[in-house]
Order: sequence, then structure tokens, then C-alpha cells
Amino acid sequence: MPVSTTSVEDAVDFHVPAEGPLLPDQAVEAYRRALRRGDDWYDALLQVVARWVAPFEVLEGVEHVYLVGGEAFDWLRLAQRLIDAAGDLVPAAETERLLIMGLPPRTETEEEFEQAIGPAKYRAHLNFQYGVVIEELLMLATEQELLKAGGLTHYGRRNADIAAYEHVYGKPLEELKALYLLEDGREVSEEMDLSEMHAFTYWLSKYRLRAMEPARVASDTKKAMQMMARLEGNRARADRQAQARRRAASING
Repeated sequence: MPVSTTSVEDAVDFHVPAEGPLLPDQAVEAYRRALRRGDDWYDALLQVVARWVAPFEVLEGVEHVYLVGGEAFDWLRLAQRLIDAAGDLVPAAETERLLIMGLPPRTETEEEFEQAIGPAKYRAHLNFQYGVVIEELLMLATEQELLKAGGLTHYGRRNADIAAYEHVYGKPLEELKALYLLEDGREVSEEMDLSEMHAFTYWLSKYRLRAMEPARVASDTKKAMQMMARLEGNRARADRQAQARRRAASING
């Protein structure tokens, strides 16, 4: 069983429900207990997420950051942590759909999701959506534009990845890394893990907001949202096709 080194001192005041806060080991046990008594896996997951207070934890020497930059809540990373710990107590197909495609097992409004995890975590979730997810989509859209405009002979994938930084942020990657070190006191390593990449991306989102003209910020954000819509359209089609295949298999079986 993975060992978490998060302590009480690391906890964040997220204004948790009356049931009380949960540190990682307590949260894992609470989730397993709810599943063993037959609670719905998704409802139980959200209830534990609402009570979770650790901004990060170290599991078997690997740091898992759930509150990026102290402000942006990566709720799906926490969901994966709890689902992995639950093992075969949760349905594989539904949990995979949530973790890979971000699709819950039922139709859910933003208001219902906010109510389930609490307003403080929901605001932090929006910080992650706009500060990390949108920023990643903007970079992806820019890379695709560079590849299309320059052709594969001029921009290989690696070159487009690097060139996109200057196109989006107005400075080459090396200069951005130096500014990040100056402001946040952290270096950008050659091979960043997921937590480090999210932290750098979140910093970049704030840099873009303060360094770019408002019209440019709005235009770039619109570009990222359009990329999200395209990806979600593809995801919806793939999900419908998968559901149709499952129905067909059931009928034929």
C-alpha cells in the first residue's frame, strides 16, 4: 500500500463539511468504507473530495500536487488518487471515462458540482481550468498553427513545441524559465514531472494576463476555448461510438 507523507501541518482550510476534514490516509479509508457499504462510487468520491484538505502528498517518493500554486485545484488528479486506492471496489469503465475524458457517470450541472465539493474547492477548480487547462489548450492550438503554417519540413513537433512559447508569451522559453526562477524561486528542469509542469503552466497563465494587451488575452483565450470545443466534439463522438459498440455487443451476445 502506498505511504503518504502529508501531515496535519500541510492541511489547507477549505471550509470542509460538518463531517470534518480528512487527511490522505483517512480519506482513502473513508472512501473504501463507503464503497463497501454499497454507496454510489461517484457520490462517495465527491463527498471525500469535499472533505480532503491536503494540498499535496508524497507517495512512494513521488510528489502529487492537488492545489497548484496554492490556488488551482486539480480535482481529477485527486479523483485518480482515490479511485486507484479503491481498486476493484469501483467500476472500471465508468471511472476510466471520468479520468480519461472528464465525463462523470451522470449528467451534472456546474451548480450541482459546486454544491458537492464546496464553493472554496469549486473556485480553486475554476482556477485550474482557466490557469492550467486553458493554457495547455492555447499552446496546443498555437503548435498546430505553426505546424500548418511552416510545414513539417520547417517545424518538427519538437520545434513547434518550443516556438509556441514565444508566439504566446512574447518571450523565448529560456527567458520565461529565467523569469519563473526569479519570481517563484523554482527552476524548470529538462524533464519536468506533471506537478512541475502544472506549476509552470499556471505561472505562465498569470504572466500572460499581466504582460499581454487585453485584446490579445481575449483573442488567445477564445482560441483555447475553440480548441476545447473541437476536442470535446471529438470526445463526444468517440463516446457515442463506444456506447453504440457496447449496445451492439449486448444485443449480439
